[in-house]
Amino acid sequence: MSAVPTTPTALPLTPFDFQPLTRVVFGPGTLSRLGELTRELGGRRVLLVTDAGLKAAGHPQRAVQSLEEAGLQVFLFDGVEENPTSKHVGWCLSFAKQHAVDFVVAVGGGSAMDCAKGTNILLTNGGTMADYKGYGKATKPMLPAVGVPTTSGTGSEAQSYALIADERSHIKMACGDRKLAFKAAILDPEVTVSQPAKVTAVTGIDAMAHAIESYVCTRRSPLSQTFSRAAWRLLEPNLERVLRNPADLEARGSMQLGANFAGSAIENSMLGACHACANPLTAHYGLTHGTAIGIMLPHVIRLNAPVVGALYGELVRDFASVNGDTQGAAELLAQRILQFMKLSDIPTTLSACGVSKGILEVLADEAAQQWTGKFNPVPVGFDELLKLYRTAF
Repeated sequence: MSAVPTTPTALPLTPFDFQPLTRVVFGPGTLSRLGELTRELGGRRVLLVTDAGLKAAGHPQRAVQSLEEAGLQVFLFDGVEENPTSKHVGWCLSFAKQHAVDFVVAVGGGSAMDCAKGTNILLTNGGTMADYKGYGKATKPMLPAVGVPTTSGTGSEAQSYALIADERSHIKMACGDRKLAFKAAILDPEVTVSQPAKVTAVTGIDAMAHAIESYVCTRRSPLSQTFSRAAWRLLEPNLERVLRNPADLEARGSMQLGANFAGSAIENSMLGACHACANPLTAHYGLTHGTAIGIMLPHVIRLNAPVVGALYGELVRDFASVNGDTQGAAELLAQRILQFMKLSDIPTTLSACGVSKGILEVLADEAAQQWTGKFNPVPVGFDELLKLYRTAF
């Protein structure tokens, strides 16, 4: 009996415009190539943006050594703090002007990346961060830059956005421009081994949320979903591995690549209601971004299940069997996120984090103004977001 030929499933004709902007250099020990890459890209007087907390791990010092061995002058700014505001960008900008830099290097997590990008915008184009809220508002060229992530979370090294909070309101501003993208990103899993367990957990959960939200958002495309799915397949099985064995370099590398792929997915699509809800929690309570994400994500998944439950099912099949029940698949995905939260001893409710029930309406109003929420598969406004907060309380 001859085999019956099958017709390949056609992809949806979703338009997209894919222009990779960042060279990716991956592998253990690749931080040592920073000087070589920077010199190759034309750097001579280098602004190195990092945070003081990384000094104990030695990463900024190794970056400086590599740059200086390449014959470059390095000017170290380590005033970055978590969730940088326009104030931090202002400090870094003054420092950069003082030393007449011609190149930017960011070493650290998403906060260092964002501060470096924000500084680059203002150094080359002037004005304030609020002037660049949105996308494509910078008119002049920017300095070439390299990103070296030391966490496996934001995927900022793969994105052309800087997330900077307004110093007064603490509301995050998404400032995007193609010229902001790093010319190169160095992904060295060795630099992530020094992360505390809690940082590994919350950044990993954030990265998984990037993969999940970008996979189902209204701006998804076959290309962005390819990145999202690849990211999920790297992140989901390996977060538990690195939490149980922090020295597992193979799992660390998978997490770092997964975070990068998820960042690429965001760059080519967008996020959703989970990130819209998380940002006001950080603004008002200083709640770690990944913690806020982890608390809200299961509830957002349940909200979206009637519309994109089949897509959630595709993700669930990577770790469990599903029988076509889209609501059940969504619940399995929500429970998987909760498992990671509990494994890491991270609170799973807003009340456990000290959030006041009386502020939920304020949070919902601010979440409704967040850009990412506009791309959620289920349209969300004040009422839907308030219900999410109340369910998470």
